[in-house]
Amino acid sequence: MPRSNRPRSSRYEPEAEPLDLERALMGRLRTEVKRDGLWNVQPQAASSAVKVYLCPGCGLEITPGTAHLVAWRADGIMGEADDLAGRRHWHSHCWKIRT
Repeated sequence: MPRSNRPRSSRYEPEAEPLDLERALMGRLRTEVKRDGLWNVQPQAASSAVKVYLCPGCGLEITPGTAHLVAWRADGIMGEADDLAGRRHWHSHCWKIRT
């Protein structure tokens, strides 16, 4: 008898994890340790970069449509709101070579 390629209903299929819309829109926020402390780092997609930013690492412009990183302190003593207000946009390479 030939084999059937139809899926069988008796097989166990795990439920898919629900999509987190906020996480999808915000990107992959991560925490990194640098010599001067703990930093929140969030990649910014090229499609999300719509303004001109100045990279604090090299002093050059990050033009619209260029993928880059946004970084801010995760361990600041003035509080989370102050840390978030102090966030800066970095070229990915400039952030990598920052010590």
